[in-house]
Amino acid sequence: MNRPYNFSAGPAAIPEEVLREAASEMLDWHGSGMGVMEMSHRGKEFISIYERAEADLRELLAVPANYRILFMQGGGLGENAIVPLNLSRGGRIDVVVTGSWSQKSQKEARKYGNVHIAASNEADGHTTLPAPSGWQLSADASYVHACTNETINGIEFHELPDLKRLGSNAPLAIDFSSHVASRPVDWSRVGLAFGGAQKNLGPAGLTLVVVRDDLLGHALPACPSAFDYRIVAEHDSMYNTPPTWGIYIAGLTFQWLKRQTENGLTGVAAMEQSNIAKAKLLYDFIDGSQLYVNKVAQDCRSRMNVPFFLRDESRNDAFLAGAKATGLLQLKGHKSVGGMRASIYNAMPLAGVQALVGYMREFERTQA
Repeated sequence: MNRPYNFSAGPAAIPEEVLREAASEMLDWHGSGMGVMEMSHRGKEFISIYERAEADLRELLAVPANYRILFMQGGGLGENAIVPLNLSRGGRIDVVVTGSWSQKSQKEARKYGNVHIAASNEADGHTTLPAPSGWQLSADASYVHACTNETINGIEFHELPDLKRLGSNAPLAIDFSSHVASRPVDWSRVGLAFGGAQKNLGPAGLTLVVVRDDLLGHALPACPSAFDYRIVAEHDSMYNTPPTWGIYIAGLTFQWLKRQTENGLTGVAAMEQSNIAKAKLLYDFIDGSQLYVNKVAQDCRSRMNVPFFLRDESRNDAFLAGAKATGLLQLKGHKSVGGMRASIYNAMPLAGVQALVGYMREFERTQA
């Protein structure tokens, strides 16, 4: 069967190799007589799955030894509450607003601390990235929050800010849901990173948290025990029943990532090169088109989520119908912004982006 190309922003496409391996093990994982969804999370079979997933992710992202990797639940919206419950200490929280997700973050964080908007691009419609040199950082902030890839608005930090150079001693907490494992992470600039798995790592229901040791143990009294990072870390993500199937699929995805090669590179470094090439192909076509437009400033365009608009939006329905008939799925933009959006995560091959560009070119030709 020739599968369509799925451009969904999340839950998103999973590598076909991963799906086929999971299907082959659905009824019997490695001769255990059980499928992964049937296993005890405390049994030796699942513990081996968890331990390999944790080790592979630590290797892929080059996570230092003084950071803990936590597999949790709650999704992105949940973590927008769990992060301030663990890091705010009831004090001041600096938030950099760059799009829809960081707006949600600052609204949620107000329930647990005093939020200060350190920078915002709301005035220009979330199409540029506020230069870190202009951020108004608080001297007493408990942490600084940034969404380093805005899925809806298509903005990405291609370099993480150096808060110490900006005069802040607060840890940087990043939502890297949409670009996790698509490029390396400079951990010297990050205190905590979190992301939902459903965009680049696996199925919905699993949340990944990478947190520096010194940030553990500061949860507010109101924080549920199952969301207290210190407790979760002390129990190796097994304090409560974890999302076992999500961890298993993420683990298979980590193994798939380790097998990737590009220009002599492997793993995440190889994926970064592939993602740069895919994004360049699509953006170059859009910029040269008379029908399509991307409104994001070129220096902060997302490699993962490419929003675009037809200059004549009366053609939107025809564009989407034709795309679906061609085997190009879920290209409709988020309801809050309209237009189109192509999410080209790690699992999207170059051939998928080539097929999309080919369709867009032919659609423009027939509409002329």
